Amino acid sequence: MSTIQMLRDGQAVSALYSRINWRLLPLLIACYMFAYLDRVNVGFAKLQMQSDLGFSDAAYGVGAGIFFIGYVLFEIPSNLMLPKLGARLTFSRILVLWGVTSACMLFVRSVPAFYAMRFLLGVFEAGFAPGMIYYLSRWYGPTRMARAIAIVFVAGPLGGVIGGPLSAWLISSLPGVGGLAGWQWMFLVEGLPCIALGALVWFVLADRPSDARWLTQDEQRVVEAEVDAHASSEHRIESFREVLRNPRVYLLALAYFCIIFSIYAISFWLPTLLKEQGVNDTIRLGWFVAIPYLAAAIAMYAAGRRSDKLGERRYHSALPELAAAALLVATPYASGHLFATLTLLTLATACMWMAYTVFWAIPSETIAGPAAAGGIAFINTIGLSGGFWGPAALGWVKAATGSTNGGLLLMAGMAALSCVLILANKRTVASARMRAA
Repeated sequence: MSTIQMLRDGQAVSALYSRINWRLLPLLIACYMFAYLDRVNVGFAKLQMQSDLGFSDAAYGVGAGIFFIGYVLFEIPSNLMLPKLGARLTFSRILVLWGVTSACMLFVRSVPAFYAMRFLLGVFEAGFAPGMIYYLSRWYGPTRMARAIAIVFVAGPLGGVIGGPLSAWLISSLPGVGGLAGWQWMFLVEGLPCIALGALVWFVLADRPSDARWLTQDEQRVVEAEVDAHASSEHRIESFREVLRNPRVYLLALAYFCIIFSIYAISFWLPTLLKEQGVNDTIRLGWFVAIPYLAAAIAMYAAGRRSDKLGERRYHSALPELAAAALLVATPYASGHLFATLTLLTLATACMWMAYTVFWAIPSETIAGPAAAGGIAFINTIGLSGGFWGPAALGWVKAATGSTNGGLLLMAGMAALSCVLILANKRTVASARMRAA
């Protein structure tokens, strides 16, 4: 079938993308699942590691968040090199180096060493998430992008669903085996698979449709034609210099900062928040922690699918953040009631991940061509610093007040602010049009 015939045949294009989905997305899901797991498993390590090594809540909060300082510093350079080096080499390098570093967390014995290893983990993982968004934009046009992002990034909550029970089992069942503590086994077992994934990516992943030997030339042209629909937008940004001058980019980055602030505050402190409600058995705690992430995984896919179907991004991202803010405000009032607290945190987590998923379809439709890698990385660099401030702020609030309630209210405020910033994005575009006229 010729390229033109395939483009006219919706069933043929759908069948082609079904094959592409199965070829690309499971591998990317596995990679991102371990990326997320290796970022946040320190939340479970805290249950043993903090007492074993004598860390304070403030030291833990800073150490959990300092990952993002290393990530932010090396994010833009990593992604500016991505179009030149290709996704295959970039992702392989990232996976192997962060797998080694995560496994080496078992050697931590002091607060400075904890900070150093978390910082290096951020350095080596820098560019992975925005790199995947750029990579997906080379394969998926605007009518499929949000769903593709949702499918891949569902690996974040999936890492929580699998990682919660797994991490709890490792730290509870393996203390003393081989002379290592349970938290040391957890870092080792959850870090080493990334090295194998790095090798698999090198041999399996195709940098772009034209490099995919499993596609015919006509199929490659069909994919490129779908992606070129993205480039038809009159408001696209085509150079990294334009990225740095465009006010819409900064508005998106600030909105993303607020989303990430709350997501990672929850991610790192969820085991502690539930333990405060009387869940003292580590295995039981692991299963409870999995519940919010399971809800988030379902909500992410539903939000991405509906956003693509309606062609709408702003409200699909902003309104879940507003709902998350209301749920977080209500959470302190449920203190002492495990079921109510778990329900509120589950719904809030699901809403935050819904907003996160659809959010990334906005910049991928705004920034085109080689600038996309650097532009997406720039937004992620500013925004992801919220991953440091969120966990750290909760640690400081808890150390100062003895309670996490103030931290939950702070998270609610950031979620509400992100809603306002995302909705304001339309006015920024309108202003830009008036200036151009």
